[in-house]
Amino acid sequence: MLRHREGEPVTIWEVLAGIAVALLACWLTLVAALLLARPKGSLLAEAVRILPDLLRLLRRLATDPTLPRGVRVRLGLLLAYLALPIDLVPDFLPVIGYADDAVITVVVLRSVVRRAGIEAVRRRWPGSPDGFTALCRLASIGDRRLSS
Repeated sequence: MLRHREGEPVTIWEVLAGIAVALLACWLTLVAALLLARPKGSLLAEAVRILPDLLRLLRRLATDPTLPRGVRVRLGLLLAYLALPIDLVPDFLPVIGYADDAVITVVVLRSVVRRAGIEAVRRRWPGSPDGFTALCRLASIGDRRLSS
């Protein structure tokens, strides 16, 4: 049993309060990091413009049996996370509300490119070549010259 310096036992409420403070500190750190990492200016406009194509791409990649199963599982989990109404950062917060979705999507896309290759992503891209170039720029994936 944990004890204070004075010898008194630590109560469950003190433990729960400590856990709550630690979780709040972690969450605030995450929100600050997402605020700094969010797309700015024209990048934000590009992200919004390619969003429908990106969602179709994620679905196509997740259901493609030629991709490694680990890649498809990650994409399926990403799609489930994006569909859930509960987020790490509530969507009603301006700009950063969707930043957690964007950051997680970028991390998964980079993982897909590492495992399956940029060509696998490019072949399944439903949008224009300019949209694919924007995707590569936003996610910092692959060689942007491949999209031409």
